[in-house]
Amino acid sequence: MKKLRVGILFGGRSGEHEVSLLSAASVIQSIDHKKYDVQLIGITKDGRWLTASDAAHLLPAPARKTHHLRAGDPEATPGAALLEHGEEVHVPHVPAHTEPGNSLATLRASAEKSLGVDVIFPVLHGTFGEDGTVQGLFELADIAYVGSGVLGSAAGMDKDVMKRLFAAAKLPIPKHVTVLRREWQESPRRAKDRIKGSIEAALRYPMFVKPANLGSSVGISKAHDRAELDAALDLAASFDRKIVIEQAVGGKRGKARELEVAVLGNDTPEASVVGEIVPCKEFYDYEAKYLSEGSEAIIPAKITRAESKRIREMAIAAFRACDCAGMARVDFLMEPGASSAARPRKIYLNEVNTLPGFTSISMYPKLWEASGLSCGQLIDRLIELAQERHREKQDNRYDL
Repeated sequence: MKKLRVGILFGGRSGEHEVSLLSAASVIQSIDHKKYDVQLIGITKDGRWLTASDAAHLLPAPARKTHHLRAGDPEATPGAALLEHGEEVHVPHVPAHTEPGNSLATLRASAEKSLGVDVIFPVLHGTFGEDGTVQGLFELADIAYVGSGVLGSAAGMDKDVMKRLFAAAKLPIPKHVTVLRREWQESPRRAKDRIKGSIEAALRYPMFVKPANLGSSVGISKAHDRAELDAALDLAASFDRKIVIEQAVGGKRGKARELEVAVLGNDTPEASVVGEIVPCKEFYDYEAKYLSEGSEAIIPAKITRAESKRIREMAIAAFRACDCAGMARVDFLMEPGASSAARPRKIYLNEVNTLPGFTSISMYPKLWEASGLSCGQLIDRLIELAQERHREKQDNRYDL
């Protein structure tokens, strides 16, 4: 029986390039090589598309221990070897003559002629990978792919639009305001003071300041006062044209509990058990996720049965509100303190991540493993869902 050819696409131009490499290495090690013919497609930080051994060179060496496989670790990211069928295969350096090729023609040539893939598994995080741009490329090329489509990916990436969809679906979200980078950067000092004043009128400290379109907590700051708000707005503005400012759940009473659910499916999605992240820092920022030791994952989360049921239902509702498909990790914030029948703890929807991390320390595969689905089985299911969604599209009419 002919193997299904799966193209694993990784790397990319975003600030989450290194996280993508780690996720791809995990997928490559977990996928059933007896079942699938795996083809590697890598994108360098400067946008070059690579295939086969040239793409493999981007990956971290899997022989390194798990705790070294962290984004930003210079010893983890260069990599010169790929583990395949139990053997370490060394690959050559990226050739200097490789030309840029991030175009539809290049993708079609790679997918149909050079690789002949049946499904593409994008393991791209952040800008140019998780935001609907590469999904549009797959749609134009008529290639089956894992994950959400253009709309779901774009909505899941833009925190401002996402919150509007959650609000329309009557899902509870933290208080927030959105500021445009141009309004902030081009304003004189007095106008900046008015912007900060309007934010302070709408929200209470502490506040989280985020770039609207970015992942892995890149560019996020927690502002406890006006001086920190100033610096946080400058940082977020360096990453995106829209800045989302949220009132911290729990306020000065304490840190919110950070809860996560993995969702899997297309039109009939299912939710995993609920997990909790206890960050080693004040909040679960990029450093706490990938660089520092000490953040703890508790699976299942120590919450009541009623809270777990409500969170899982909200996760599926959020998945549908953003028109997601395939997979998503849905993140929540719960008020600190004890819960009672008279006053249950408030739970707020934070965000959806349509291409969550697949590294050995990532919550998405860990949550499904705790729900009875191994990483290999999870990959099988995601590929099945990609094919299902692609087959369904063949029923669409595009002419009169």
